[in-house]
Parts: sequence; C-alpha cells; structure tokens
Amino acid sequence: MDLKKIFGTVLTLLGIGGLIYTAILFANESGTTKTLIVYGVLGAIFFFSGVGLVRNTSGKS
Repeated sequence: MDLKKIFGTVLTLLGIGGLIYTAILFANESGTTKTLIVYGVLGAIFFFSGVGLVRNTSGKS
C-alpha cells in the first residue's frame, strides 16, 4: 500500500472521529458553541482532505 493512501486513510479516520466527537458533545449538550465549531471544522477538514488524498492517489504501484 502506498504511503499517501495510508496517510489519507489516517486523516479520514481522524476526521470521522472528530465529527463523531462533535456529534456526541452536541447531543449531550456539554460542549460550548466554540468547542463544537472547532472540533466540527477540524473533523471536516481532516475528513475531506483524507478522502481527497485517497481519491487522487493512483492505484498503480
């Protein structure tokens, strides 16, 4: 497996984790608005950059 795909997968998983954590904080009403925005934006950035990296990496070795 290519190093770029591994890094893209890690970024995608971190992004999913950040978005899930944001959803948990939102559901429990324990997070402030600033906290929800920071975790949500970072999770979205990691997720979309990871997906883009995996998509743009060619499948040829």
